[in-house]
Amino acid sequence: MTLVQTRQSTAPGCHAGKDTLDEAARANGGSETLDRLQADYPVGPHDKPQSMCPAFGSLRVGLRMRRTATVLSGSACCVYGLTFTSHFYGAKRPVGYVPFNSETLVTGKLFEDIRAAVYDLADPALYDTVVVTNLCVPTASGVPLRLLPKEINGVRIIGIDVPGFGVPTHAEAKDVLAGAMLRYARQEAMAGPVQAPRGGRAQKPTVTLLGEMFPADPVGIGMMLEPLGLAAGPVVPTREWRELYAALDGAAVAAIHPFYTASVREFTEAGRPVIGSAPVGVEGTAAWLDAVAKACNVETGTVDAAKARILPMIEAALAKLPIRGRITLSGYEGSELLVARLLVESGADVRYVGSACPKTPWSKADREWLEAKGVHVQFRASLEQDLAAVEEYAPDLAIGTTPVVQKAKERAIPGLYFTNLISARPLMGPAGAGSLAQVINAAIQTKTRFDTMRAFFEGVGHGHATGIWEDVPHDRPAFRERQKKLLARQKAAKATTQDLG
Repeated sequence: MTLVQTRQSTAPGCHAGKDTLDEAARANGGSETLDRLQADYPVGPHDKPQSMCPAFGSLRVGLRMRRTATVLSGSACCVYGLTFTSHFYGAKRPVGYVPFNSETLVTGKLFEDIRAAVYDLADPALYDTVVVTNLCVPTASGVPLRLLPKEINGVRIIGIDVPGFGVPTHAEAKDVLAGAMLRYARQEAMAGPVQAPRGGRAQKPTVTLLGEMFPADPVGIGMMLEPLGLAAGPVVPTREWRELYAALDGAAVAAIHPFYTASVREFTEAGRPVIGSAPVGVEGTAAWLDAVAKACNVETGTVDAAKARILPMIEAALAKLPIRGRITLSGYEGSELLVARLLVESGADVRYVGSACPKTPWSKADREWLEAKGVHVQFRASLEQDLAAVEEYAPDLAIGTTPVVQKAKERAIPGLYFTNLISARPLMGPAGAGSLAQVINAAIQTKTRFDTMRAFFEGVGHGHATGIWEDVPHDRPAFRERQKKLLARQKAAKATTQDLG
């Protein structure tokens, strides 16, 4: 086996902080990778949204694919957390891990260990693909996954860097791997014949769907495309490698989730037009069908006939289950603006939409539509902005992440967790119309229960004075500040000791 000698790299630890890790990665040859990540997934106005480890997103993509092996290269604590979370969310495939220590990291032995592990895994009887992911420390230390073989025994090898200091959210990390796979598959298709989809090639031109969605939505989209003489293509990220070829073979690409920048780049290179938004609500569905028809050269009369058939069904479903109440909405999935559009068309008074994902050209139509309705749209929303919206608008219902829901309930405002209770429902077309109304209205109606509980616990204090006291404790902010400084010094000393070790 020929070993590749890597440079003597510095090895900052996880505790080093974003700036230090970024500087180390660039010093160790990672400037091109980080510049690409920063261009694809820009942050601002603040540093980045608060998010779980972004590698969770790319890890989920790999674990959901048939005949795909997944290997992580990172600190043991990070790998433990990622594997625990992925299996908590239902992953049934194992996660490979290549351990390291300071010596193997700085001498280049870690890369050799990864290379040996990949050769051991690359069994064509078991796998089509092996995905290797660098987490923060290996990326900062310059572990060069780009030097791995592109193929071993017919098994594709894909190495990606998904550092927490370079990829803002786990939603965008899905695009890092999806884009890398599309690039590989596109190059294969350009080189010669490729494997057909499991069910054979579609008999009609297809529209590729970009972004994970509720399983019923692609079916519903297919039903709406059928009168146009089109069919729904694969959903990217795909569930197996051969679907990537079919995705690239589509007549157009629908960026249902608008932040898949790397994937859009590959579709554009393949000559496929990309459209934004999605068929949500009456106006959203009408505009989306027009955009699809234009991209796929469908005659105007055919589109009008399709809309005449579909739109009254959506309108009737929305009218049957109206939503009455003021709502703030925030999340990190990338579908927040679509949900807000559906809520507005259902009659809800939506005041604020916050998304941890960035503004892109493919979210423009949704942003402009919402802002025309008086909705404040905040991309790269921070937790502080989401909480401020709850304070400012005093909604009847706050939809958001766990801390947003917690804050709302502390104020006796009903709250729903976006990921589990909202995005896990159909949104598109007739099936999506009214799908949110039952859970939204039921949550709004719990306001009286919150008021009852708040009245019952009135007077028990809050913050430092929580509880029932004969003598209410005095707040001592100076003491708390001293303790914070002491803990910070202790943490810094511990970090220095680890570095020296």
